[in-house]
Amino acid sequence: MYIEKKATRQSYGEALLELGKENGNIVVLDADLSNATKTNLFAKEFPNRFFNMGIAEQDMISTAAGISTCGKIPYASTFAAFAAGRAYDQIRNSICYPNLNVKICATHSGITVGEDGATHQMIEDISLMRTLPNMKVISVSDDIQTKWAVKEISKIKGPVYLRLSRFETPIIYEKNQKFEIGKALQIGEGTDASIFATGVTVVQALKAKEELEKQGIKIRVIDIHTIKPIDEEIIIKCAKQTKRLISIEDHNQIGGLGSAISEVLTQKFPHKLEIMGIPDTFGKSAKAQELMSYFKIDEKAIIKKINKT
Repeated sequence: MYIEKKATRQSYGEALLELGKENGNIVVLDADLSNATKTNLFAKEFPNRFFNMGIAEQDMISTAAGISTCGKIPYASTFAAFAAGRAYDQIRNSICYPNLNVKICATHSGITVGEDGATHQMIEDISLMRTLPNMKVISVSDDIQTKWAVKEISKIKGPVYLRLSRFETPIIYEKNQKFEIGKALQIGEGTDASIFATGVTVVQALKAKEELEKQGIKIRVIDIHTIKPIDEEIIIKCAKQTKRLISIEDHNQIGGLGSAISEVLTQKFPHKLEIMGIPDTFGKSAKAQELMSYFKIDEKAIIKKINKT
């Protein structure tokens, strides 16, 4: 199981190319990283609808904002560290404040960027983006989900932050899997624990689920691909039906998925949540899998957490 792998940034590039063929209003901007973000696939096919803005992320976001006022749908792409970090002011004031129809597609998120090190390991972006009014935040887990998200966000009006990874992840879903923005997916019916996961940690949770079932421990995995607006209904349901709630993410423990779930629980159905993520620190330079183990966001860490009473 989980043999075929693909980085969601690659899936993004492929989906963007297909979307460009279907919709002539799609315009793509990149900040001199198109080979890495895979927008080069779109650029080759549609050179007149692709703009390489150079190493000028703030200018790219401002330009995308302007283009959106002309009826086009701009997809602005760069690494998460530059999109959510360097261009935050432009996203806030030029896109979210006027509620413009710009899709910010950030690759290379989290510590799974690996050897690029702490400066490029963006582990604060979910926190930054979900606090912005009008912004929707989506964090995808595999190839199938990514291709759905890339096309689906073109159908909705307003700003979207799409979080993608450099790390190759196994393909989880079948091609006919149905997704909906704002609705999480539940995998399994176990009542011993609910594992809320997003992005690259979803498959880690699923692998842990398989191993735990061999021990007689039944858990359910909740793939929260839409972090804002978050699926409050499934969070409350799991709080009522399972003994333990655990969240796991390739992001700082402060302000990310765990915080978003906690906000729902404290207001709607008080319940303890155990948050697994990057502690209040910067990342390190190492291979992605080594870092997931070091920061305890892999399947082994989940199994250990569940077995700890």
